[in-house]
Formats: sequence, structure tokens, C-alpha cells
Amino acid sequence: MVATVQAAPTKTVLVLGDSLSAAHNIATDQGWVHLLDVRLGKMVPAWTAINASISGETSLSGRNRLPALLAKYRPKVVVIELGANDGLQGLSLADLRVNLAAMIDESIAAKAKVLLLGIELPVNYGPQYRDGLRAIYADLARQKHVALVPFLLAGVALKPELMQDDGLHPLAAGEPIVLDTVWGKLQPLLR
Repeated sequence: MVATVQAAPTKTVLVLGDSLSAAHNIATDQGWVHLLDVRLGKMVPAWTAINASISGETSLSGRNRLPALLAKYRPKVVVIELGANDGLQGLSLADLRVNLAAMIDESIAAKAKVLLLGIELPVNYGPQYRDGLRAIYADLARQKHVALVPFLLAGVALKPELMQDDGLHPLAAGEPIVLDTVWGKLQPLLR
């Protein structure tokens, strides 16, 4: 009788985001989440990234989808990259805060570590709204004791050569920089 050796199950990072994580208008394999999955797959033991991001996702729709994703994938780490569409649609910042807090709490209850990815809005949204949005991420990270990347597109957003014509989404050339921005805060959560 031959015994079969089963490989150890990989640990999972679940990314719940919007078009910034869904490789908007570029090949999926050029997006930062795919690049993350490749990097995670080289680790020992291996990890895998599940990209549950949908272009146009708001914090409410992400909150509604999260319980099923947690049950299906049982991630060790949840990366929450939501709020940009709430902001672009001028939705209530109070509702955004409630939705993000609920997703953080649900993830922690599922025994996952959380990384919150903040976003900035264009300057035409005004300082009050932009500052309010920025404060939500910082306040929740501090209150909930979760890791935070203050601005997902740091190092990319202000470089036109790395951004698509819409000024909102990175080109493929910018995606490795986005990954490096995320990696600095994600890597400690993988230990």
C-alpha cells in the first residue's frame, strides 16, 4: 500500500475591493492582487490571494458580500479596499464608517487579521469631505487595532505616466508600486 502525502493547505489572503483591486482596464494578471498572489505562492509555507474585488463596489455591497466570502474561503487575512466609490458617489461618510467597521468586526470574528487600505479623492471634492474620508480609515485602524495603508495609490496617483487617462486607475506599470505599498503593511500579518 502506498501512502499519499498531502500538501499542507495554503493560507489565504482575501482581498475585498473595487476597481482599484480588480485590475480595471488592464489584464487581470497585471493587477496588484495577481502580483500579490504570485509573491505569496513563493512563500514557505505558501499563501494564496483570493481576489473578490468588483469594479463599482461600494462599502455597503462589500459588507453584504463579506459573510459568504468569509465562510467560503476562511481567510487568515482580509484586505479591505473599499470607500472610493462611496466617495465618488458622494455617499454618507457616516454610512461608510459603519460599513467598514462592520466588515472589520466580521473579519476579526472569523479569526482573520485585517488590513485596511485607504483611498484619496480628487481635490474637487473639497477639503471637508476629503479630510473626513481620510479620517475614517485612520480612526478605524486605531480603534479596531488593524493595519492601515493610508493611501493605496501613494507613489502612483500623482504620476500621469503611471495612471490611466481617467486619472483614477493605475496603468499596468503602476501596479507593482501599488503592490509594494500594500506589502509593507501586509507582510507582518502573514507571520
